[in-house]
Amino acid sequence: MEDREIIALYWARSEDAIRQTAQKYTPYCCSIIRRVLGDGRDAEECLSDTWLGAWNAMPPRRPARLPAFLGRIARNTALDRYDYNSAQRRSGFETALEELAECVSGTPMDERLDARQLGEAVSRYLDGVSPAVRLVFLRRYWYCDSIAELAAATGFTQSKIKSMLRRTRQGLRTYLVKEGYDL
Repeated sequence: MEDREIIALYWARSEDAIRQTAQKYTPYCCSIIRRVLGDGRDAEECLSDTWLGAWNAMPPRRPARLPAFLGRIARNTALDRYDYNSAQRRSGFETALEELAECVSGTPMDERLDARQLGEAVSRYLDGVSPAVRLVFLRRYWYCDSIAELAAATGFTQSKIKSMLRRTRQGLRTYLVKEGYDL
């Protein structure tokens, strides 16, 4: 079933919308959830919460791209579960966050700047890098892909991926300092 048809089912408040969404997007959403949580213990519950989140969001929202819309809900649901569990185990998500901490931690110089503005600044920076660098950066820090998975997906060596990520983080840090963030 096409995405626009699935969205129309949500707007018609048809329960078939959830079945169709689950049929088409379960593997995609599960991979996002598992990368954040580190294991599959809570994946089913997060997946159910993702479908409920989509049901509650449509209407009034009509997503332009259903996969991105669902991916965001799945990731946020998994992050909420991660916070709830507050386990001391180390997952791929924690590793990715530690790498990013060097360029986005700290306090904005102007306290009125919020997380949304930081996100917009990061997006502007990523708009200025090559598509390959942007892809690697997003897959590492949004989807929490491992270095090995990135290397396999892109054809680059693991050393190249690490180097690319390090240079991108350094460039992002420099950019954010110019944007007024005290890092």
